[in-house]
Amino acid sequence: MDNGASSYRRFLDGDDNGIVEIIRDYKDGLMLYLNSFVNNIYIAEDITEETFIKLVVKKPKFRRNSSFKTWLYAIGRNVALDYLRKASKISFSSIDDYSNLSNEEADIEKSYIKEERKIAVHKALKMLNPEYRQVLYLSYFENFSNSQIAEIMKKSNRQIENLIYRAKISLKSTLNKEGFLYEEL
Repeated sequence: MDNGASSYRRFLDGDDNGIVEIIRDYKDGLMLYLNSFVNNIYIAEDITEETFIKLVVKKPKFRRNSSFKTWLYAIGRNVALDYLRKASKISFSSIDDYSNLSNEEADIEKSYIKEERKIAVHKALKMLNPEYRQVLYLSYFENFSNSQIAEIMKKSNRQIENLIYRAKISLKSTLNKEGFLYEEL
């Protein structure tokens, strides 16, 4: 049983430190993953909080069909999709609300991505189609296996293999357009 699963089990048994450990261990990665859906780090932070609130209030059953992290990211994905469905019905923001986000978001990203190469790759990821961005993020930044990614994104393993292949080609092309050569892609 991985650390997240044991912490969740302790939380369900009444030990509040279990949920504290889960939040500490998973909040940053989950928030960055959810940011690939909403393209706004502040909203991603709110959705991350909503995901953890769902764990605390509804206490969904972890069936151990997958790793705890895969299960948690799938819950976060569902919360993000719910948010996007609701947000598509209501347009409540003006362009002025977003004028300073890019500078602040870049500062947050730099705290997680220290080397220049990784920064260039991360910026190129933003230019990709959202599915490509998600599959590459889950595969390379979160180190999920293809089967775990398939479970999170609700696709078959073959679809994930094809998606990763197309995403890597698209990323390489985007990086080349920016004048960056990344040998490991």
